[in-house]
Amino acid sequence: MNKILSIREMVFKRLMVSLKTKLMSLKMKKSVPSDDSSWSSYDKIEKSESMRIEIRSKKARKLIEETLKVADSPKTTKSYSF
Repeated sequence: MNKILSIREMVFKRLMVSLKTKLMSLKMKKSVPSDDSSWSSYDKIEKSESMRIEIRSKKARKLIEETLKVADSPKTTKSYSF
């Protein structure tokens, strides 16, 4: 039983060292000053119709939630923020 735990500990330690090494290398790359040309390597993703519908439905849900919150508030004088 102890042998299994020690093997797991070793594997976990190796994993942690590997992750730390990768993180350090990423930090080093990030800290190197470069011009804005690195941003040009990213392509802008065009929104599909389904993405637009999802964004609209999220906004609608948020608006409905805010409206219900105001409508359900126990205040005697209702002031609408929209």
